[in-house]
Parts: sequence; structure tokens; C-alpha cells
Amino acid sequence: MSVVGVAGAGFMGSGIAQAVAAAGREVVLYEPTQPPLERSRAALHESLGRSVARGRLEEAHAAATARRIGYTTDLGDLAGASVLIEAVVEDRAVKRELFSRLDAAAPDAVFLASNTSSIPIGELAAATTRPQRVLGLHFFSPVPAMKLVEIVVALQTAPATIDAAEAFAVEIGKQAIRAKDRAGFVVNMLLVPYLVSAVRMYEQGFAAPEDIDAGMTLGCGHPMGPLTLCDFIGLDVLAAICDSLYAEFRQPEFAQPPLLARMVAAGQLGRKSGRGFYDYAAQEPA
Repeated sequence: MSVVGVAGAGFMGSGIAQAVAAAGREVVLYEPTQPPLERSRAALHESLGRSVARGRLEEAHAAATARRIGYTTDLGDLAGASVLIEAVVEDRAVKRELFSRLDAAAPDAVFLASNTSSIPIGELAAATTRPQRVLGLHFFSPVPAMKLVEIVVALQTAPATIDAAEAFAVEIGKQAIRAKDRAGFVVNMLLVPYLVSAVRMYEQGFAAPEDIDAGMTLGCGHPMGPLTLCDFIGLDVLAAICDSLYAEFRQPEFAQPPLLARMVAAGQLGRKSGRGFYDYAAQEPA
């Protein structure tokens, strides 16, 4: 598994590329247009620079990590990859179309993995001619720092594919857990109802965002409050996960609160837009 292809140079895809390169693997990072690749390259150098400045990483290791990542707008450049990881927008149609193209571009890849947090892996596998080599590799943010990866096993996934994915996770320094192919997997099935409860609490005027967050950080020892975590994840991403969970299970704890839908419609997506439950320009509650 010497070369790893990553399709999608957003926050998660860039983090996956960095983590894999830091573990000594060559990476080819794909986007159909150049601007996302340039943003990814800049973000990588900023991230590595911070780690060096804080004494967490030697400068030589940072430079070697950066050299191991290649950037391309040509899907054909992924043909030689032995592992392919998709990390594009959480949209079924977009992912299915990309999986079909990845399947054709890299017929010899050991496995094709999706970083989806909620879309059924079997649905993506069905868009390929070799569904037995498709599974989920759900990383957590920020990928270089977070140790967990969920291996999501679809009905079509072959045992050899699972073994290869687990070996890959170990090679890049991650702890893997297995999950069946159902919406939310392990972590989001437990996490989303908690986050949605915090949104509803604020929506109903029960408490201010900073008090809700302080209650969970100071009272329960959580490293981050639920509304701060919502902003960190991205409210659009959280809304998409809610929709997938509710569509599959029809349980009210997974339903989007009206406030969440309104905030997404208004473009208040959290940290990435500068405003969510908190205003990141003024650092005051929204």
C-alpha cells in the first residue's frame, strides 16, 4: 500500500492526506479544479508549521511529510494507487458518481473507502463493478490528531478487504473499530442525539450557549461543549447526518431542530463560515 489516493481536498481530505503522509506513505490528492488544491497545500504548510513551532514535530519530518503529497486535477493520476479514500461533500449523488469513476480509474486498488459519516456504504458500493472491495473509513476531525477510525462493513464487503483496511489503519497510527453499515455507525449514533438535545435546549430559551457548553465541560469533564462542537463539525454536516439518521430510523431524537435548519439556510455554518452558535469574529454568542 505504498501510494494512497485521496479524492477531495477539503478539511477532512486534507487531514487524511497529512496523516497518511506523516506515516511515511506517498499520497496523491485529487480535486477536479486547482483552487481547492492550493488551499489544501497552504493549510498543510500552516498545520505543519504550527506543529514545528510548538515543538511537536521536527522540521525535517514536516518537510518530508509535505514532499510525500502530490496534488492533481487529473483523476487518471489515481490509477496507480493501491488504496483510494473518498472525502467529498456529504451528498449521495456526488459520492455515487465519484465512486463509479474511481472504480474505473483504479481497477487494481486493494480497497475503495468512503469517509462518509452517514451515507450507506452499500449504496456507494452498488455504483461500482467490484462492490466487494468497498467499505467505509470514517476518520475524525482533526484527522492528524484524532486516533479513531471507524471501519464500516457493508453486506458486499469481502473479509480480505476488511483485513486490508484494518492493517492500513494500524500503519497510519490509528485505532480502528468495526461498525455495521447503518446510518451513524457507532460514534454518530451516540453523539448526534446529544448534540441535537443541546440545540433544542438553546432553541427553547432554556440556557445560553456558553452556559450549556460550560455545563458539559466543567460539570461532565467533556473537552468541548456540545454547541462549540456543533460549530466545529459544521452545522450543514450535522444537519445532513440528522437527515440520514432520521430517514433510516424515524426516531425523534435524530430529527433536525427547526433552529438548526434555519441557521444552515442563513449560511451560519459554524467556524468555517465565521458564525454559528458563536460569532468567531467577535467571539460572542450568536
